[in-house]
Amino acid sequence: MSSVRAAEREMHRGEDEDDERRRQRKLEEALEVKSLRRIISAYLNYPEAAEEDVRRYERSFKILPPSHKALLSHYPLKFQRLRRCISVNSYFIFSMLQAFEPPLDLSQDMDVRDGPHLERVSYNHDVSGVKSVCSSQSNSTSERMHISNSDQACCGEGSSAVCSTPIGVTTKKEVNNEGHCDCITERHNSGREYNREMHNCDGNDAIDSNGDVSSPTRTWLDPSLQLHVPLVDVDKVRCIVRNIVRDWAAEGQKERDQCYKPILEELDSLFADRSKESPPACLVPGAGLGRLALEISCLGFISQGNEFSYYMMICSSFILNHSRTAGEWTIYPWIHSNCNSLSDSDQLRPVSVPDIHPASAGITEGFSMCGGDFVEVYNDPNQVGVWDAVVTCFFIDTAHNIVEYIEIISRILKDGGVWINMGPLLYHFAEMYGQDDEMSIELSLEDVKRVALHYGFHFEKERTIETTYTTNPKSMMQNRYNAAFWTMRKRSAIATEQATP
Repeated sequence: MSSVRAAEREMHRGEDEDDERRRQRKLEEALEVKSLRRIISAYLNYPEAAEEDVRRYERSFKILPPSHKALLSHYPLKFQRLRRCISVNSYFIFSMLQAFEPPLDLSQDMDVRDGPHLERVSYNHDVSGVKSVCSSQSNSTSERMHISNSDQACCGEGSSAVCSTPIGVTTKKEVNNEGHCDCITERHNSGREYNREMHNCDGNDAIDSNGDVSSPTRTWLDPSLQLHVPLVDVDKVRCIVRNIVRDWAAEGQKERDQCYKPILEELDSLFADRSKESPPACLVPGAGLGRLALEISCLGFISQGNEFSYYMMICSSFILNHSRTAGEWTIYPWIHSNCNSLSDSDQLRPVSVPDIHPASAGITEGFSMCGGDFVEVYNDPNQVGVWDAVVTCFFIDTAHNIVEYIEIISRILKDGGVWINMGPLLYHFAEMYGQDDEMSIELSLEDVKRVALHYGFHFEKERTIETTYTTNPKSMMQNRYNAAFWTMRKRSAIATEQATP
């Protein structure tokens, strides 16, 4: 009898554990829906926030003395032009959102008031529990990039593991508009993939006078489901618009030549004998809007971009998947700052994007974008020794723990694989006042190198490159970085042991 009772207790314990796992999954999904709604709401709140800026300019103008107004009689016309620019930007944003296929049912009413994570979620601006999203591109120029359910894309070949982790929340200090502007951070749970091809956006959906999209197929864009978001969230949308220039406009070519060209030339030289039948595999963590990963693919590599920010992922997917021609869209990226402008014409100048048609760029089969936290996605055992090259561009300082980044980069590289880095050390979680539980390990460049040597790397090349990041090339203020550029090669395990003192 005692053995029967023990078996019954064990069975009930198992049922309780299953119930707890189900409750946890339900909570995680609720948080994911909440956070993704918030990101979409930030995009949708862009026109109203921009309009409020113009109204503020108008209020300041109206209180000027008449004699001062007379000197600035062209200002009312400028305000009208600003509103037209905002409308054009809003049209691009709404078209992008209509093309987005959410991985979750955003129309569901998810109550997370009693969740153990709610305290952190409720006052944090940078929340996203969206699972890993992996999209892949075939070599055909007639096919769009599509969402793939391949485990290999995110977890390594043959992986049966689900790359899911508990919901986390991160925040990050805001950075000056003219500075290192990849200032968008949310938490992703890696691993949930989906196999829904995104709807093509034909650009013909109506937008009403309030800036609302009136597409019957996008119920999750209904205004009743939108959240009120703080202006700091909308600032991230403006940051995305500037990142579009860096990656996908002719005006960003100078920055791409400064940052991307040395990386591309180094890869081309190091893998000069690469074959089309068995191309080397290159990972690009912190891929942003995807241009560098695409350029690496065009060199003849299997290239995977990894991006943490769903703000970035929504936009990159739209440009990569839904662009039909070069120069298809017009945006006005510089309208949100009146500072350091040489002229109103400079501030209000249009930029055409994309500068190339991505599907016609000559990409290599196997090009993909994988969304999720770098540590959570690539710390999987199936990633060990998978990659021939890892390229980090303005990425390693996004770490809570840069030592962990370097350790994972070493682990996922093959013996003899190369790590090419370009960027500063503007640690994104530094100066997190009031966030006592936010780890931030901020090493000097000297210490970064020492840690890399410990994990089996040896330097092949090293230099400093002066560059900007999402800078308005016609601004009177130009923030520049003396960025560290290096090529390191991973020694074999035996060579590393022999080199360790």
